[in-house]
Amino acid sequence: PGARFPLEIARDADAGSNSVLTYELTSSPSFTLAMKESPGGKKQPELVLERALDREKQSSFELVLTAVDGGDPARSGTVQVRINVTDANDNPPVFSKSVYEARVPENVPVGSLVLQVRATDADTGPNGRVFYSFGNVPESLLMLFGIDSESGEVRTAGALDYEGESKYNFRLEARDGGGLTDHCEVQIDIMDENDNAPEITILSLSNPVPEDAPVGTVVAVLKVRDRDSGENGQVSCELKGLLGSSAQVYIYPLIKLCFVPIRFRKETCIESSSLNYKCKKRASDGGDPARTGTARIRVTVVDANDNAPVFSQAEYTVRVPEDVPVGSTLVTVTAMDADEGLNGEIKFS
Repeated sequence: PGARFPLEIARDADAGSNSVLTYELTSSPSFTLAMKESPGGKKQPELVLERALDREKQSSFELVLTAVDGGDPARSGTVQVRINVTDANDNPPVFSKSVYEARVPENVPVGSLVLQVRATDADTGPNGRVFYSFGNVPESLLMLFGIDSESGEVRTAGALDYEGESKYNFRLEARDGGGLTDHCEVQIDIMDENDNAPEITILSLSNPVPEDAPVGTVVAVLKVRDRDSGENGQVSCELKGLLGSSAQVYIYPLIKLCFVPIRFRKETCIESSSLNYKCKKRASDGGDPARTGTARIRVTVVDANDNAPVFSQAEYTVRVPEDVPVGSTLVTVTAMDADEGLNGEIKFS
């Protein structure tokens, strides 16, 4: 305010008092008229700025300057004064939100749109052009997300992993052509997908197992782990391929571990079944579709001396002449033992 802008001097072809000029300006709260007298006595009209301009509120003014001579009757002339207010970078960019939030599945393809930020600048030209960038963020985040400097689109730049990091918080910057800035916060929640199969680990295995082991003997203890969360990480276990066994399952969802003791639930007889049992432990999670993990267990049942020898006959009757020579074979008896190895070897007495 107070700045002066010279205006054109009017000319009058008359002489004397008929050529003496006075000036008038359309009433305006922003501008007034002042007269500056030159050394030759001529008066120079000047436009005086009375208050600060704001191009964003009013970008132009239309005024009328009137010159009146001193004749009787007076004669006048007018000229239109158009004032264009040019832009100054007096407005910073402003984000439409202070915090932007988004939820993204962890299995989205690289290059997927996460969210779009928007900032406006009331200035024009280069002063009003906004460019977007990340604030002070770690290099690891720049490997996962990128931003288009002109559109404000935030897209994935790398593979996301809920199990590695489930939430990201960072700042974005909007900068105009004159260097003024604004900032916003971005919060991105990664949603878990069922991308991890259950993992089965054999913690202990009692092998071989004697056939006379008591019912309820723990044969193996397994650990089942699923790195997903929620239903995707809830594990149910199933045992296949081993008759006469059952699995008791204990699930600890906080640490996502499933401890599975495998027990014999009926007597096992090595004489009537295979020496080796092969079974497959399968764990399935609650995802849709479900993912499964398997572990193969081989249990060998060893013989116990649980069978007595049995004669082929309960009683043998032999008729022997009294003059039979010493050392003669009178009768041959036979016996069988269902056990094997040393347990099945028979001695007679």
